[in-house]
Amino acid sequence: MKDDDIWKRDEVESPCVKLCVIHPEAQICTGCLRTLDEIAAWSKMTAEARRRVMDVLRDRAPQLARRRGGRAARIARRDGAASDSGKD
Repeated sequence: MKDDDIWKRDEVESPCVKLCVIHPEAQICTGCLRTLDEIAAWSKMTAEARRRVMDVLRDRAPQLARRRGGRAARIARRDGAASDSGKD
C-alpha cells in the first residue's frame, strides 16, 4: 500500500481522520468536527485561520455525544414535522 503523502505536508496539521460523515442535525463532520464551510475553505485558509478552527474543535464534540433518542425520537421528530407542515 502506498503512503498517503498528502497527509504529511509541512503545514498546519489537518484535523481530518478520513471519517467524513456530516451529522444531519449538528451539521459538522463526525470525524474532524469541522463545518462544511470550514472543510471547503481549509486549503485556502491561512495558517492562523486554521489554528483558530483547530482551537475550537474540541468544544464541538459534545454536540455529537448527546443521545438523540434512537428510533422513537426519529418518529417523534418526523411526526412533529408532518403535523407542523399542515398548520396555517
